[in-house]
Amino acid sequence: MASVRQSIAPVTALLISVALLLMGNGLQGTLLPVRGNLEMFSDVQIGILGSCYYVGFTLGCLAAPLLIARVGHIRAYLAFVSLASTVALVHAAIVNPVLWWVLRGITGFCFAVLFVIIESWLNERSVRETRGTIFSIYTIINLTVITVGQMMLVLSDPSSFPLFALASILVSLAGVPVALSRAQSPDPIPVVMPRLSRLFALSPIGVLGCLAVGLANGAFWSLGPVFAMESGRGSAGIALFMSATVLGGAVGQWPFGRLSDLIDRRLVILANCTFAGVAGLVLSYFHQSPQASLIGLGFVYGVFAFPLYALSVAHANDFAAPTDHVETSSGLLLVFGIGSIIGPTLASLVDGLIAHQSLFTYMATIYLLTACFVIWRIAHREPAAEEDKGDFSDALIATRTAAPFEFIDKSDVDDKPELQPLR
Repeated sequence: MASVRQSIAPVTALLISVALLLMGNGLQGTLLPVRGNLEMFSDVQIGILGSCYYVGFTLGCLAAPLLIARVGHIRAYLAFVSLASTVALVHAAIVNPVLWWVLRGITGFCFAVLFVIIESWLNERSVRETRGTIFSIYTIINLTVITVGQMMLVLSDPSSFPLFALASILVSLAGVPVALSRAQSPDPIPVVMPRLSRLFALSPIGVLGCLAVGLANGAFWSLGPVFAMESGRGSAGIALFMSATVLGGAVGQWPFGRLSDLIDRRLVILANCTFAGVAGLVLSYFHQSPQASLIGLGFVYGVFAFPLYALSVAHANDFAAPTDHVETSSGLLLVFGIGSIIGPTLASLVDGLIAHQSLFTYMATIYLLTACFVIWRIAHREPAAEEDKGDFSDALIATRTAAPFEFIDKSDVDDKPELQPLR
């Protein structure tokens, strides 16, 4: 216990800030689709709302290193906390789908920059011996507080102002621990430019896996609350369904990750895609089931679907040279962002054109097609050599990094981690 306290002591203020920030974002991410549905936004308009968030997020990932280099980590953090807090209130003041698209894009941009700052800060304040502990705690905080934020939907009527105010307050408070911290700002972040064609040639399954997760789970975050609402659930049912799915994803990360370290990682990816697809089809068919059954099915879907991004990153890194791991992870993040931009709008079009409540049919189709591709690749390529396989925990840390920069641990030389551009 003492060693854990010593590990997180240098980043305690930042982790408190992260908790408040993501709690507000979790509430807002569930609240907006529900309020949009109440305001008679069409499914396509709500889908575009989700796509706009990921457009902003992807652009923010690319722009963050330049912005941080210009004004520094702390000033950039406080500026984008303030902007994200303001945007939350504007949503409540003016209810218009086109304006909401713009505002959601701004929110995505803000949170991308904030994640870049947070994760580069955590990287620089940790050493090899403490990095796993720090990022494990960071991941637990992420999953826990997003769930808490989603559950806050039950505190008030989604059609009224207080929930928007609460989301804004939580985001605003996130700036206080960082503003009062005496911690030294990290060094500037060098940029790594991914090469997608080279990345696909290196690992087709890694690229297609991350694209599939973006197409499917991007749609889930944007339209999942609407799915639960149109299945006859109230605010409590919506919050429980979304939270159960997230918790399922948390439960599935480590077991499947450790299993993929022991056997051909493609077999684990295949199994997860297949069972996520089956769970999606069952959810689509039984969406009118009792609430406990729907929550349980959401949990099962999350167990299989949410670990796929980290598994895909780990698989791609098995074939990448050690010096290319950051370029690989950055490229896969970009592919995921592209999928997340397309996914919500595409899913809303499918839902509108084919049949009502077809969100999970759409997501199941994505994963089952990916499973077919994995089977084809298994038949045409040998698995990665055992000595080339990395540890899943390294990939899990990489998936938490929302920026194209490289972190090199040289603690065995001078005990001082450095940021270094990829050559």
